[in-house]
Order: sequence, then structure tokens, then C-alpha cells
Amino acid sequence: MIYPETTFLTATQLAAAIREKKVSAVEAMEAQLARIALVNPLLNAIVTLDEEAARAGAKAADLAIARGEAVGPLTGVPVTLKDGHATAGMRTTVGLEACADHVPTTDSTIAARLRKAGAIIIGKTNVPPRLRDFQTVNPIFGRTVNPWDVTRTPGGSSGGAAAAVAAGLVPLEIGSDAGGSIRVPAHLTGIYGFKPTQATVPITGSYADPPDMPRSFRLLFDIGPLARDVDDLILAHRIIAGADGLDTEVPPVATDEMPEPALDELKVAWAPTFPGVPVAIDIADAITGFARALDIAGARVGQALPRHDFAAERTLFSDFITWYSQAFQPPREASPSLSAYLEALNQRDEFIIAWERFFDDWDVLVCPAMMCTAFRHRETGAPIPVDGVETPYWSALSHVCRFNLTGHPAVVIPIGLDREGLPIGAQLVGRRHSDMKLLATAKALARLTDGFVRPPGL
Repeated sequence: MIYPETTFLTATQLAAAIREKKVSAVEAMEAQLARIALVNPLLNAIVTLDEEAARAGAKAADLAIARGEAVGPLTGVPVTLKDGHATAGMRTTVGLEACADHVPTTDSTIAARLRKAGAIIIGKTNVPPRLRDFQTVNPIFGRTVNPWDVTRTPGGSSGGAAAAVAAGLVPLEIGSDAGGSIRVPAHLTGIYGFKPTQATVPITGSYADPPDMPRSFRLLFDIGPLARDVDDLILAHRIIAGADGLDTEVPPVATDEMPEPALDELKVAWAPTFPGVPVAIDIADAITGFARALDIAGARVGQALPRHDFAAERTLFSDFITWYSQAFQPPREASPSLSAYLEALNQRDEFIIAWERFFDDWDVLVCPAMMCTAFRHRETGAPIPVDGVETPYWSALSHVCRFNLTGHPAVVIPIGLDREGLPIGAQLVGRRHSDMKLLATAKALARLTDGFVRPPGL
């Protein structure tokens, strides 16, 4: 017997139901594959699907449970991975035509850790070429659309990942984020996303560059989960974080789950936008309303930001992303001198310190994740309207990308809808290396929202 309702359980709920034999892994997988067959042709979220391996994995999970074996926290749970994570025997393209037939022989650290936790990797989700856009379209697989409105983008570069989670194709995904690529799609599709503190999750086998190229992204690039619940973000982060002995920049990481704080214990700063950064009035109003609800619920709430040059911070991010993106592209003379790069690192330190001092006084910052809600598909670089005002394309990342520069952890949670019925997410930012505390805080704050809302018609 198949239980279609399992397709909108969280990963945590589904794993518990399978362990407790309330539903078999085979039944859950068949329901998931049926859901994918029904909905994915509309969205184009999943671009590689291995049904044979999915069914075999589900059977193996049921056998292990029947034998009373110790099983992992995700045993029997189907997941997909953004098409930038290497998966042994499964195509990994990074959205590049030159890699259209690339099949890795080894797993990325992320894929290996998910498998060890019992997850069944059933396929890969769509990305823009080289993960370098916040819309999701490439010459191999075409365009991914938003489950809330197919004329609009689900964001990028984890756009296929977010669309798959929002539409119930899978309960859990692992994305990557070098300038908002987890948080922007989470905001645009009404789900939860987490960018951890920089260098806490290994990027071994997770391509910030095409396969077999030297690593250029020494900063900015982070890996984290997308889900329909904060508990799943916590579970996934605990599975994927920490040293692997291969990514030399990731140390051992504390991932002990922290207790959810009482709201009256929290000091919450909020900002409807950042200086000089445009934002739609519906988003600013939603952030303001959320802050007011936190105040009423007992949190100490104040409108506050650190006092530094936000425009210079944004420019510095752009410099770093350009340098890393062009490191192995002609013309090589576009690369900075070593002295210029070291001076940029010093300036980055100053911004990090400013934010760390800010978090001496506040537990969390609540702010927008993006200047607008899901916008209509357009050419990369074409202006985006914000309340009718044409706004430069790359301005859309100005609320999120600065935390890639500084390395601070950030969670996006859904907090409501705009006047067109499109999702609005709030970005919650915390002190560096406070990931588990920030996730516990996000869980507390999310209780004042309606949580994940299923897209209409799906």
C-alpha cells in the first residue's frame, strides 16, 4: 500500500515513520517517485533521476530495519543533491555542456556522509552553468521554474534544489552558497535554508569550479541544507559538518544540538533593509511585522545595524567573487596582485570584526533575504523591478552576499506572503561559529510564523 501523504513529511518525520515501521521505505519511495513523475515535468527541478538505485536503496533500508540493525538518522529517506556535488556513478554536470556526460567515480564528502546516515540519493537538481547565477537555466537541461508561479524563477544557483523541496519531490536537499545560492532560493520558494559559518562543512568533491580544476574559491563558498522545517536543517548540518581530512580548511566542528531558547531570553536586532540597498515595501513590512510579533512575544527587540560602510562591504564581495570566478579564465592579468589581495583580506577582517562586535550586543539579526519576491524569468543581467522601479540585476544579492564575505552563519525562514501571494523569507544572522545556537534560535523564532506553506495547486 502506498501512502501519498508521506511526500510532504519532513525528513525527520519520514525517517521516524520508517524506523517505527509506520510506513516502509519502499512505500515511501514509491510515493515519492510517483510525486516526481507527476510534478517534475512542470518544474524541471530534478534533472537526473536513478529510479533503480532509489528502489534498491529503499528495499535495503527495510531489510536492515527488519533485521533490527542499527540504522542512521536518515535511513530510507530519499534526497536529491544539487548538480554540483560529485556522486559516484551518477552524472554531475555543474550545468556545463562540457560536463554533460561527466560521471564521477567517487562521492563528494557530502554525498558520502548522507549515505552513511542512511539517506538514499535518488538524483540531482538543476543549476545554472558553473553555479554562477541566481536564476536556474543551463544549455543542458533548460530552465527550472518556481512551484508558486511557473512564470517566475525559484532562484539559484540552488534553484532546482529549492523547487524540489517546496513541491514535495524530496524532503531534504544540500545546496551550496557563494553569494546567496541557498538563501535566495529558500526565500523565493517559501522553504528553509541554512548557510553555515565559513569552512565548517567540507567542499571536497563539491564543485565551486568545474571538475578537475584547481580550487579557486578559498573563501565565500559554503555548503548547507534546504528543507521544509528547521529540525531538518539541524539534522542535516550535524551530518555534513566537520573535518574530513581532505578539505584542509575545515577544522573539527561542535555540532551538539542546543536547547531552543525562550523568546524572553533573546536579544533580537532587526532591519527592514541595509543602507543603500533597495527592498520591496511588502518585504520591509513583513520584516517589521515579524519584529513586532517577537517584541509582543517577549523578546528584547531593537532596530539596529553595525556602523560601517555597507557599500564598501558590498563592493569588496564583488571584488572577491570576480577574482575567484576569473582565476583560471583569460585574461589572467585581470587577477589582483598579491599585495592587493592581502589588502582586501585586511579590509574583510575589519568588516568581520564590526559584525562580531555587533553580536556582542545581539543574539540574532532579522533582515531581508532579497530585495524582491520571485520575479519573472529574464536574461541574466536584465534589470529587476522592485515596486515598479527597474533595479540593477546583481543588486538582488546585496542582503545575502555580505555574509559570504564575512563568513557569518545565516538561516532563511518563511514568514509570510506578499500581495501577489508569493513567499517572503526572513534572513536570521548570528555570530561566526554559533551555528547550532543560531539554528536553535531560528526554531524558536519560526514558532511565530505559519511555517512551510504548500504551493497552491501542488
